Amino acid sequence: MFSFCFPDLSDSTLSYTETEATNSPNTTPGEFSDASMSPDAIKQSHWCNVAYWEHRTRVGRLYTVYEQSVSIFYDLPQGNGFCLGQLNLENRSETVRRTRSKIGYGILLSKEPDGVWAYNRSEHPIFVNSPTLDIPNCRTLIVRKVMPGYSIKVFDYEKSCLLQHATDLDYADGPYDPNSVRISFAKGWGPCYSRQFITSCPCWLEILLSNNR
Repeated sequence: MFSFCFPDLSDSTLSYTETEATNSPNTTPGEFSDASMSPDAIKQSHWCNVAYWEHRTRVGRLYTVYEQSVSIFYDLPQGNGFCLGQLNLENRSETVRRTRSKIGYGILLSKEPDGVWAYNRSEHPIFVNSPTLDIPNCRTLIVRKVMPGYSIKVFDYEKSCLLQHATDLDYADGPYDPNSVRISFAKGWGPCYSRQFITSCPCWLEILLSNNR
């Protein structure tokens, strides 16, 4: 019988973030400058690729991130970044359509010295899982719920290095990737939800982190 491990919501990786999460003093909510495809950015090494999924189907190509931060949103008239609303797929289910409409301003993903942070800019919760958020030696998948206006360190570089040496990594939710973060919009998954696997979630992201950081 598996033991259930419940996340400590007072964890220091979780914090409230106001709209000043953007670095630019001239930026208003909904306006983010992302120069991922600028000539200067292309000269840099990318630090992650982002894949967008609807259930078991990946929609669109991988989005490569070069800048320190990137906004991932549904459909906004201003700002740049990864616009999920522009990704077309035939015969979407009604569940996917409803969930897509809840993405809104989406998330701001940023690379910091201590790790990778995600700031929930939407009006609905996001759900996150990564190797560094799981509890060591716990065989139950840990999925963190992040409410609107909050941010969470979705990947900890130092903790990841320690986990690389761990053994007996047996995860029920698909193959284990020590450099992958999964984020679902509006719908949770795992032991506490009817959806046991993230592939049952209507709209979700796979953040594939580069080893070159």
